Amino acid sequence: MPAIQTFRDLKVYQAARVESRRLFEASRAFPAAEKYSLTDQVRRSSRAVNAMIAEAWARRRYQAAFVNKINEALGEAMETQSWLDHALDCGYLDQAKHRQFDAAWQSIGGMLHKMIERADTFRPKPDSRMAFA
Repeated sequence: MPAIQTFRDLKVYQAARVESRRLFEASRAFPAAEKYSLTDQVRRSSRAVNAMIAEAWARRRYQAAFVNKINEALGEAMETQSWLDHALDCGYLDQAKHRQFDAAWQSIGGMLHKMIERADTFRPKPDSRMAFA
């Protein structure tokens, strides 16, 4: 397995990117009345996961800062699940689609939780240069 060079190499980043795109596509079918509420909120929270992972990667030299950002990403992933529950309750997603999304975001949350537990392994070595890519 190749070494992780950038945040884009993280499986959790890749998974969240795929799922936020899938969610974007599914939310296109939400009613126009939801454009500035549910649709906007679920898109923002799902996309925020990736942004926070990228921020955490940039701050990984400082374990507390890294953990804080990954914890925020976890919160955004769970917020996404909450918005998905609302979409189900309003009939914008069927049970099967909701289960697929929920399972994916639960898995992303699990990966983020493991990152928090293993935060010290993400710190760069003292002699290494941090990648900006």
